[in-house]
Amino acid sequence: MSAIYKIIGADGRQYGPIAADQIRQWVAEGRVESRTAVFVDGAKDWTFVGLLPEFAGLFPAGAPPTIAPPVKPRRTNGFATAGMVFGVLSLITCCCYGFPCNILGAVFSSVALLQINNHPGTQEGRGLAIAGLALSLASLLIYGLLIAFALATGNFHVNWNVNGI
Repeated sequence: MSAIYKIIGADGRQYGPIAADQIRQWVAEGRVESRTAVFVDGAKDWTFVGLLPEFAGLFPAGAPPTIAPPVKPRRTNGFATAGMVFGVLSLITCCCYGFPCNILGAVFSSVALLQINNHPGTQEGRGLAIAGLALSLASLLIYGLLIAFALATGNFHVNWNVNGI
């Protein structure tokens, strides 16, 4: 009695149970290649068609199929996101409370750019960090211009109400 097989096609669907003759026909038609996953009834795990002795001669000689190691997904740098948020806040609130936000936005964005440069394969968010830095610096410039204008016109006064007097 011949072995019974199941394969996973290029479309990701499982086919079978099928006989060895059907697999040979699909190899000839180009529907099955050496790296096609196959399960032989009675086996413990899936393998590749090209690794089975009964089908190895159907494929050109070469290195056995390999599985690429999983790639770590890239994630957006948290400092880049924080820098962008503080950059937007600093520009929106530059007249009133923008000063702490623009400093924080510039610092977070700078830290993000350094971290992204040090780990380019695992972190992304360079655009967010650059935008956050630009917005924070623009806000700082506007804040500085407003203070200079207030000083030049004599409208700059600070209320130093320390003791509630």
